[in-house]
Amino acid sequence: MYMASDPSTRDKVTDTFTQASNCGMNVARTWAFSDGGYRALQTSPGVYNEDMFKGLDFVVSEAKRHGIYLILSLVNNWEDYGGKKQYVQWARDQGQLMNNDDAFFTNLITKGHYKNHVKAVLTRVNSINGVIYKDDPTILGWELMNEPRCQSNLSGKPIQDWVMEMSTYVKSIDKSHLLEVGMEGFYGESMPEKKQYNPGYEVGTDFISNNLIPQVDFATIHLYPDQWVPGSNETSQAKFVEKWIQAHTSDSKLVLRKPILVTEFGKSSKSSGYNVQARDNYFRNIFNSVYSCARARGACGGALFWQVMAQGMKSWSDGYDVVLQESSSTVSVISLQSRQIASLNK
Repeated sequence: MYMASDPSTRDKVTDTFTQASNCGMNVARTWAFSDGGYRALQTSPGVYNEDMFKGLDFVVSEAKRHGIYLILSLVNNWEDYGGKKQYVQWARDQGQLMNNDDAFFTNLITKGHYKNHVKAVLTRVNSINGVIYKDDPTILGWELMNEPRCQSNLSGKPIQDWVMEMSTYVKSIDKSHLLEVGMEGFYGESMPEKKQYNPGYEVGTDFISNNLIPQVDFATIHLYPDQWVPGSNETSQAKFVEKWIQAHTSDSKLVLRKPILVTEFGKSSKSSGYNVQARDNYFRNIFNSVYSCARARGACGGALFWQVMAQGMKSWSDGYDVVLQESSSTVSVISLQSRQIASLNK
């Protein structure tokens, strides 16, 4: 959206979609938010920067042109690009007394601002193709929040109630598109025995109960063992990946009875011992697990890595970026997975 909002850098969006399509990728996930701060989409509650919205319009239209479906996330748990912290600050500016950023999930003002943003995005008329977002088949689905967490209340109730309310609201506007929560996959109190699979901590979410909500169409997990299991080596991380995917795909099929998608995984160049070969091995391990599940007609049939980036965007790097034009070995790993998954649909 940032690159697309400036006509002089829109070619980076086109190049990224072209490279992704050449690798056989057909689903991408990106932000439909940027709240407050530098070049915001939503500059204040309900007030939008039209240039930024036109940038998002361009992203959606280019995705369609390249045969790529989009999952659009509606807010961030983290303060990057505003997130729940910005919503809480807006509420405080209106006189609300809030103890911490987790009040985002329970405060009437923050929930109202979030719903207004949901409506603004879903009813947006694309300035390029004239299609309302909620009617655009290029959009595969909506994500309520990127990586929701409520560590001030580990009971799971604040997020459970919030997901129920917001998923119902999204579906009241758009019954056509799929909806997912944006979860990392941490287990909670509904099935305490499953918490053995968590990487040593809880975050106030519950993979089972959050995804059992009827309005949620498919489950998601993220995979960052280099963050979640500090000090672990490649072998132990590979074992964690295998167990994490197996546990969640099994629960999705047998308990949730819904599909599941790995919507984020990556290997940071800032991690100790990083090299491209280690990244390729990590990608390969995840892809192999997903392919095995898909081949067995399991609940999972895809995985999205974080994140594709165009050339000339070093200042935007978070360590996880993959520049496809500069990563031939990684492209080979991705392309093989694309071909294998596609072959299952023939």
